[in-house]
Amino acid sequence: MADLVRYEIKDGVAVITIDNPPVNALSPAVWEGIDQAVARASADPAAEAIVLIGAGTTFIAGADIKVFDTLKTREDSMTRSAGTHALLRRLEDAPKPLVAAIHGNALGGGLEVAQACHFRVATKDAKVGQPEVLLGIIPGAGGTQRLPRLAGAKMALEMSTDGKPVPAPKAQQAGIIDQVIDSRDGDLLTGAIGFAKSKAKNRETRKTREISLSDDQKKAGLEAVEAARAALQKTAKGMHAPHAAVNAIEAGLRRPFDEGSVRERELFAECVVSTESKALRHLFFAEREVAKVPDVPKDTAAKDVKRAAVVGAGTMGGGIAMTYANAGIPVLLKEVDQAALDRGLATIRRNYDVTMSKGKMTAEQVEKTMALITPTTSYDGFDQVDIVVEAVFENMDLKKATFAELGRVTRPDAVLASNSSTLDIDEFARASGRPSQVLGHHFFSPANVMKLLEIVRGRDTSKEAIATSLKLAKKLGKVGVVVGNCFGFVANRMLAYYMREAYLLLEEGASVEQIDRTLTEFGLPVGPYGMQDIAGIDVGARIRQYLKSIGKTRAEGPQSEIPDQLFEMGRYGQKTGAGWYKYDAPGSRNRTSDPLIEQLAEHAAKKRGITRRPIADEEIIARITTALANEGARVLEEGYATRASDIDIIYAYGFGFPRHRGGPMFYADTVGLDTVLARVKEYRARFGDYWEPAPLLEKLAAEGRGFYSEATVKA
Repeated sequence: MADLVRYEIKDGVAVITIDNPPVNALSPAVWEGIDQAVARASADPAAEAIVLIGAGTTFIAGADIKVFDTLKTREDSMTRSAGTHALLRRLEDAPKPLVAAIHGNALGGGLEVAQACHFRVATKDAKVGQPEVLLGIIPGAGGTQRLPRLAGAKMALEMSTDGKPVPAPKAQQAGIIDQVIDSRDGDLLTGAIGFAKSKAKNRETRKTREISLSDDQKKAGLEAVEAARAALQKTAKGMHAPHAAVNAIEAGLRRPFDEGSVRERELFAECVVSTESKALRHLFFAEREVAKVPDVPKDTAAKDVKRAAVVGAGTMGGGIAMTYANAGIPVLLKEVDQAALDRGLATIRRNYDVTMSKGKMTAEQVEKTMALITPTTSYDGFDQVDIVVEAVFENMDLKKATFAELGRVTRPDAVLASNSSTLDIDEFARASGRPSQVLGHHFFSPANVMKLLEIVRGRDTSKEAIATSLKLAKKLGKVGVVVGNCFGFVANRMLAYYMREAYLLLEEGASVEQIDRTLTEFGLPVGPYGMQDIAGIDVGARIRQYLKSIGKTRAEGPQSEIPDQLFEMGRYGQKTGAGWYKYDAPGSRNRTSDPLIEQLAEHAAKKRGITRRPIADEEIIARITTALANEGARVLEEGYATRASDIDIIYAYGFGFPRHRGGPMFYADTVGLDTVLARVKEYRARFGDYWEPAPLLEKLAAEGRGFYSEATVKA
């Protein structure tokens, strides 16, 4: 414990240093160490004041998340939370000025500790926040009670429901931080000691819990509470934790501090044992696991990508170029002719103008970023880049020809990546003449926004190319997940089964609107039909045409003709003003239902001999999530995904599968694999043998295990 929390006297001030690398997480030993050190300082005649500071690069970045797994019941959580509340009350009752000196991050429990101190100082680049909601919980150590007293209810509600950190200057304006330490005045510790000594002159202390709110502040706070609830109806569908945070803050506005604290502990206890919190904590750790590829050691040499090139300036190519430029990496953007290049650059410019109009970039930043993108209609300069991303039309012959050319015009050590969403990476690798340098970099649309990068490993892809890709993904602000090379890889292979059920449900009697509504209420950002209209119906249609030419389909079972009929009508979605929905104009997002779709569904049902029927929302969710889990089990068993958690990360970041449900594999575990298997068997009896249970699903269900049981995943 002495190593985790150090105590020393400097210039008459007790300096308590938390040293629990890498982020000074609040483990039980750290909590106890802080408690004992403050008590020691309070009684130490050599100390006139106390400074609490973090070693290394941060103050306290939050609680040790693994501790939450030990809270098995509501009663366990209440007991633990009560102990923490009492500990922070002891800090607040210290008889000498207690100053939190913040650098890096003061997040979650870290900010709650700081709020229990009498004063808070911070470096200019420090950040404070209450991101507990991102783990399906609420601040459980007084954060919902103290923060409104410091910053007002409105800001406390924002911080506790969106989880976003606040920079120190803004936190100072709000009253959370008392002083920002300017680097010109010395380092943080020197400034904090000086601040603490100035307060010690008059034995000045201030207990946050005793700050009283006026009637006007309470009234404004309660109005902010109702506004927050209304906003959450749209932004937090199916989630409990954001609403619990609002309820806890409301309790603090309506009740005295101690009563509000009891309500906070009750709500925290309900959250921490919830499936929602377990799902979000699962994804937190899953994201850290994806970078661990079993046969690619951590010390594998990884190239530092300093210059890049993108071939193809369409929707995906332009977005990929923006991704590189946003990361500060110069990028060549190639097209076949000037007209296509101009269209691509115009789209990029419009995207940056929208970002600027929202106040997220200045005009100067836009110009500086645009300058990193060099347009070209030739391969001049490709011999200088570290990586090329191919983003041409999804056509095997065209892509193979492109890779053959790239093999000639780039350096032998350059990584050659394809943004193909479905096609065989090994075909491109052979065409390039250097298969060890070729792999897939499957970005998701819009590429400059979506966080997922599916890194597709070919038969001969080198470990160095994989390591370089994982390092690059982080630099680009993406979550890189390494997957195997099969048709559609992991994301789109499973999506084919998701879409098969969506199409068949439409023919059987559900409507486009009902299916989309049901899935957005489940927590997806957009339903399958809205998603297709955004991505372009033509994209899927051309993939199906290619598959048909080689005698394959995207998924086993009957294939609806309706998507191809829409393609033949020129209804590609938003970009043509009509797809599954009608739009006000090409490019518009304002959509309305189209009776034509119902007519096509009725015709398709009649052709296949189906009697249409009302379909409950519950069946829509069950059919689609079961299809995902069953195919996910095959993907896992065949080794195309390393872990079930990799699949969950792919679906959370690639398709917006609701994080509070943990991803399709975790969600299947919460439903129960015996239930999932029973559904597969029921659907097989009702619809046909294409609903064949995955062997891994049958095995796990028979053993009473889940995808996350010990030794389930394929190493």
